[in-house]
Parts: sequence; C-alpha cells; structure tokens
Amino acid sequence: MTTAPPTTTDEAPQPPAPTKSARAGLRPLVLRLHFYAGVLVAPFLLVAALTGLLYAASFQAEKIVYDHELTVPVGDRELPVSAQVAAAREARPDGTVAAVRPSPGPGATTRVMLSGIPGVDPGHTLAVFVDPYTGKVRGELEQYGSTGALPLRTWIDEFHRDLRLGETGRLYSEFAASWLWVIAGGGLVLWFSRRRALRKVRGTGGRRRTLGLHGGVGVWAAAGFVFLSATGLTWSAHAGANIGELRTALGQETPSVSAAAAGEHAGHDTAGGTAGDAAHGVGLDEVLAAARAEGLGDPVEIVPPADAESAYVVKQIQRSWPEKQDAVAVDPGTGQVTDVLRFDDYPVLAKLTRWGIDLHTGILFGPVNQIALMVLALALILLILWGYRMWWQRGRGSAFGRPVPRGAWQQVPPYVLVPLLALIAVLGYFVPLLGIPLAAFLALDIVLGEIAHRRGRRTYGGGSTA
Repeated sequence: MTTAPPTTTDEAPQPPAPTKSARAGLRPLVLRLHFYAGVLVAPFLLVAALTGLLYAASFQAEKIVYDHELTVPVGDRELPVSAQVAAAREARPDGTVAAVRPSPGPGATTRVMLSGIPGVDPGHTLAVFVDPYTGKVRGELEQYGSTGALPLRTWIDEFHRDLRLGETGRLYSEFAASWLWVIAGGGLVLWFSRRRALRKVRGTGGRRRTLGLHGGVGVWAAAGFVFLSATGLTWSAHAGANIGELRTALGQETPSVSAAAAGEHAGHDTAGGTAGDAAHGVGLDEVLAAARAEGLGDPVEIVPPADAESAYVVKQIQRSWPEKQDAVAVDPGTGQVTDVLRFDDYPVLAKLTRWGIDLHTGILFGPVNQIALMVLALALILLILWGYRMWWQRGRGSAFGRPVPRGAWQQVPPYVLVPLLALIAVLGYFVPLLGIPLAAFLALDIVLGEIAHRRGRRTYGGGSTA
C-alpha cells in the first residue's frame, strides 16, 4: 500500500519528460547521421567547393583573359547594329545568326552569335566580337549559356556541374547539394545541444579545439550552405525536374514572351531573308528601336525569327541587381511590338528561382556576391578538413577513430520517430539522391544492428561522446 503512490508517480509521465527523452534520443541519431554523411559525402562536397571557388573567381578572370575581345577604345559614334552584324557575317559567312547582343555600354564590343558552325559544340554558339565604332572584328570565341560564358568560365562551369562527364556526372553535384543542407542542419543541432563551455576554442587543444573550430565556422556558414543546397537543386537532374513539375502544378513556371508574328505580313518574308537570318523583315535597327520605345534598356539580346511565322524577340539580359528581364516580340513585317512581358509580372516562385540561381552563380550582386561565394567555399573546405582531422583525433592519432555507436534510432520516442520518417519519405521522393542513400543507410544500420544483437554485443548511441 505504501509503495503504490511512488510507483504510480514514477510511471505517470510528467510534461517535461517527453521533451527531455526526445532530445536525449535525437542527439545520438543526429550525431550518427552527421558523422556518416560527413565522412561519405565530404569528398563530393570538397570537389564542389573547390570548383565553386574557381567558378566564383572566373567572372573577373574572364574579363582579364578576354580583354581584347570584350573591350575597345571608346569612339565618337556607334555604327548601326545591322552594319556591325554585316561586318561579322563578312568575317564569318558560315552558320546562322542565332542572336545579337549590341554593345551594352561605352567601350564594350557587340556580340554576334552564330549557330551551326563546324567544330563548335551544338549546344554552344560562336560569338564574333565587333567594334561598334569601326565595325572591325576583334575576335571570335565559343560561348555558352544565357550569361554568355566564354571558354574559361564554360570549362570551369561544366567541371563544377558534372565533372565534364555529361549527364552521368551531374549526379555528383546533385548528390552533394542534396546532402549539404542535411549536414549543415545536423551540425547546428549538435552545436547548440552542447553545453556552452564545450563550444569554446580559446585555451583548448587537440580534438576539442578542432571541434570548436569546426562547429564555430559551421554555425556562421550554415545559412549559406542551406541556400547553396536549395538553389543548386533547382536545376539538378532529378530533384530539379520534381521542383519544375511542382512549380508547373502551382502555376508558377517562368513565363516567356509569345514569338508568334501577327498581322497581314505573318508568313511572308518581306526582306527576302531566311528564318534565323538577322536581316529578316524590317531589320535589326528598327526592331531594336521598337524595343527601346517599350523601355528595354541595355543590355539586350535580339533573337531573329525562328521561321517565317515567328517574330523577333528582344529581351533584357541583365542578371545583376536590379535585374532587367523584360522582353518584347516585334513583327518582322511591320516593326510593331506584338507582345510584351515584364519581369514584374513573373509569378513569385519564378522570381525567387531567378534570384536564387543568380545569387548562387555570383551574378546578382556582382563582385560582392562572388567574394561571398568564395568565402563560403573556403569555409566548406576548412570544415571538411577539420571534420576528417577530428575523425583521426578520435583514434588518438594511431588510426581513424571509431564510428558513432549504432542503434541510436531505437532511442527516439515513437511520437517523434514516426513523423520524422514520414518527413524523410516526402523529402526522399522530391530529392531522390537524399532519400535513396538515406534509406540504404538506415536499412544497413538496422541489419548490422541485428547481427550485432544476435552476437550479444549491440551498442547504442546514447553512450557516445561528441
């Protein structure tokens, strides 16, 4: 009788107990996940960080390496765009004019992009650089993408994106991006769950000092890593496709200006040119003037009609802040604007995607953006090196240290574990290179745990230290 009340009190859960139990169970699980993810994903992240560091620096390097093609002495008066294109075509009569980028400012060359050039990658164009004041051709270089990347930046970009291995190589960068935010988030949980005294770096040594440096830098850089992970996934092979489908379902895809020609001249070649010819219809100068009248300032790109039923498309191509992304379509027969698309009218997610990608690639805020990316890349490199050093120090310098004990997931309360597994399943569906490896890790962990249990030597994460 006298023992009944204490027994009832001990068995009755108190409000603080579940929270404490959840924290006690989650920390070893997060520690184990952070440890294995760091060890196994770190090589991919290291490559991504090194190549990302190079890419962030490539914008300024490109201006130095290709200064002759990109800049000219400022003259008194620019030639008509049509005359500049004619000069480029005289120097390079093969191929088709794919687009024209008039000189965006004093001392900058005009780019005439040609497609179908032998020896040029089908996905690239050959940019012919023309002095807008004299019509002299300054050179020609292969160009890639909407940012006009020249050979140096293109090579680094492709190496960062897919190790120059094509679609198969893209899996490396998607794998790294899929796990970066998980590792960063896990590190934050572990850092803030430690006692304040254990976070100090000054006056410490050995593994504790390395841990302090690793955690301190990681906390400051975590938000940047999560951002790079999220934006990197938006144009990845698998997760990017899922994100695109979700945006389409929500009506948030990026709009495009209608390039269909209108009026009685549609379907007629009024200038005797062929589809894709820059001299098609009213000509480039009238088309550019019509776009200017609609408020499209430099820099712009003029895309000739794709066929006899299409219009010219003139679009702003400034990705730095403030962004200029307006576009118009101009009828080649009349020179009248047939459609206008303003960046202000983009859906919210389309705008966020545009800003996120441009911030990720270092364009949005120019050199400041690029420096910030280089700092993040250096931080990630240091974190990886410190992480491996901690692993070595865990083994007291003789061998790599012991892994975090297995079985931590069994200490997580069901009311936390079940929603957590559901969340992981949803994330795994949308981000398969996170979900599939994580499922494999959990399955392997359970199997090895059962084997250890049958042998009578199972260990649990609760007794580990970090």
